[in-house]
Amino acid sequence: MLSEYPKGVLLLATFIALIVANKIYFRIALQSGIIDKPNQRSSHLVPTIRGGGIVFVLALLFWAFLHITLYPWFIAGALLIALVSLVDDVRSLAASIRFLVHLVSIILLGLQVGLFDQPAWIVIPVVVAGVGSINAFNFMDGINGITGIYGLVNLLTLLFINHEIIYFIDDSLLQYVLISIFVFLFYNFRERALCFAGDVGSVTLAFIQVFLVIQLIFSTQQFAWVFIFLVFGVDSIITILYRLRNGENIFKPHRSHLYQYLSNEMKQSHLLVSSGYGLLQLAINVMLIVCLPKASVGLVVFVAACFAVLSVVAREQVLTRLGMKGFWEISSCSGK
Repeated sequence: MLSEYPKGVLLLATFIALIVANKIYFRIALQSGIIDKPNQRSSHLVPTIRGGGIVFVLALLFWAFLHITLYPWFIAGALLIALVSLVDDVRSLAASIRFLVHLVSIILLGLQVGLFDQPAWIVIPVVVAGVGSINAFNFMDGINGITGIYGLVNLLTLLFINHEIIYFIDDSLLQYVLISIFVFLFYNFRERALCFAGDVGSVTLAFIQVFLVIQLIFSTQQFAWVFIFLVFGVDSIITILYRLRNGENIFKPHRSHLYQYLSNEMKQSHLLVSSGYGLLQLAINVMLIVCLPKASVGLVVFVAACFAVLSVVAREQVLTRLGMKGFWEISSCSGK
């Protein structure tokens, strides 16, 4: 049995297998035309392979094969959402189909963590937030490195928490996913990326992170761990508010996140922007680790509020430099 081999050997074998699998996928993607072509607003100059994040799914499959009885509902939800996302990378699916699959996957995740043993006033917001988080993470893929760096920071944080604060998840799950992130970053964390994560990568990695954070929250009874998603969560919420104020349809694709303005319009280095987001989230994660075991929830909430205000200020400054209207300057007819 493979499970009888030393863990280090299995992890090394997984690393090598993922590299080989990625090479095979690249050939298939090029032959099948699974590529992203740059448009006028994009800072990318050449077509790039889409779906390189399939390594996250493969790592999850390797791990599930060795731990077949652990977290079956989570694995079922992850594979379902990954399969539909992969199909969407090949040929676009209707938004209603994607939404339904995301909802079913979150319900499966909820079965795994015991969500439906909780009162309805907890269940409904968690399901809504879970589906929303997965869709929000999906937009991250347009900037080189940001999906991988953000996932790397959060997975390493969760691995530390699992070792030093509270054991809330099987350690090997974190390790296998981390290996896949390192493999993906080798091809994506470049000024000229060789591949993007695609829906299959960004959605699957988002689903894994949502599962881990919900598991942590339920294990510690500390809701403030949700701020592990603070940096991108604040960016996403503020983006939605600006788009609503601008009369836009928030369910349609867009390039209005702050990191997209920085990379696409202001032509800042993708790697610099991605690293900045990762370092900000790392600083917040360190604060969470220091404060929450001491029940300093008030301080965490205060810092989160300050970060939200600073994010709005930063966005307003960027919009001003770009000659675009800020939140309070948008006219009532701007959505026409």
